[in-house]
Amino acid sequence: MSRLQAHAYRAVNGDGRRVRGRAHALHLNDLEARLATRGLTLIHGEVARRSLRPQPRLPARELGAFCAQLAHLLEAGIPLVEALRDLGEGNATPAARPWDDIATALEGGDTLSDACAARADLFDEVFVSLLRAGEQAGRLPAVLHHLAATLERSAQVAAHLRRMSIYPAFVLAVLAVAAGTALVFVVPQLSSLFRSLGETLPWQTRALLSLSDLVLRHGAWATVVAILCLAGLRLALLRSIAFRLQVHAALLRLPVVGGLWHTALLARVCQVLAVSYEAGVPIVAAVTAAAGTAGNLVVRTGLEQVADDIAAGADLSGALASTRVFPPRVTRMLRAGEHSGTLDRALRHAGAFYERELQEGVARLQAAVEPALTVLLGLLMLWIMSAILGPIYDVLGKLPL
Repeated sequence: MSRLQAHAYRAVNGDGRRVRGRAHALHLNDLEARLATRGLTLIHGEVARRSLRPQPRLPARELGAFCAQLAHLLEAGIPLVEALRDLGEGNATPAARPWDDIATALEGGDTLSDACAARADLFDEVFVSLLRAGEQAGRLPAVLHHLAATLERSAQVAAHLRRMSIYPAFVLAVLAVAAGTALVFVVPQLSSLFRSLGETLPWQTRALLSLSDLVLRHGAWATVVAILCLAGLRLALLRSIAFRLQVHAALLRLPVVGGLWHTALLARVCQVLAVSYEAGVPIVAAVTAAAGTAGNLVVRTGLEQVADDIAAGADLSGALASTRVFPPRVTRMLRAGEHSGTLDRALRHAGAFYERELQEGVARLQAAVEPALTVLLGLLMLWIMSAILGPIYDVLGKLPL
């Protein structure tokens, strides 16, 4: 299937007034046909140039509210295209901006999930995968309701994590600015003064002067080399699946941070499985949707194997246990849910459990990092001040009164 592309167009409406806008279409003929369904006659169209500033994703809370409204309209019997256009008209929130183009794509024969997938700049894989699972199961309104609740909960968790990261980010910024200013501007000005004193400089002053000289001489080259290394790493991650798999596995093994990332992935996977299963999506399709949302290739590969095992006759808990990606705690929860006929509740509880684990883990990390950063900032400032003021006070102390 050809991929939808953003097109900029000029057209004339039914009143003879010229209008400008953007719409997604396969090609110019497709753009002309799509605009005609909206009562517009195409004058000129071209593939829109990519902006150097990427368009931000839709806010989770507003997108969740939009999903809830769309689900209510669909349950009321309003056709999907009409519902999308009704919600987009007169709605000034960022969540409403792409839906008119998506409605046009639906009129051209695309599904809602395919039209959203074409706007990867706005919709992530979680959203698209769940929409696709709901379409395949014929339960789109139910999936939209669950998506609304999940997006609202995700927005609350993200806001909580952002609030917790403000202080460490501030301390690191102060640390970087203070050290950079001292090494690049202050220390070079004092270097000639120190050497003219004719005194033996203490070790902390010699170390500071050497570090400042190193930054001034080789800082630009080091920055270029670091940028090239990062670009090469990114290219290798994009080109080589085997390399990406090794990197993702190594990241999961990192102390503290790797565990938190694994917990976040488990929370997301359990939430997606719960939403899909509660909406009536078949378990194989639900696991496939969860695999599409995993941000780690190790977890994604494991979930794809789980979907294959279930399709071959295994149960969910047994298939998860065989991958060794999911801890025994998860598989025990799900096994109990399968035996009691409450798998949806078990999935929901597992997702909530790992959400709490993530928040508590981040809180513990913050409690350890904040004092450490404060001490580090104090030690750095103490070193710089002693290295600068120490030789000066030594000379002043030797002057005759």
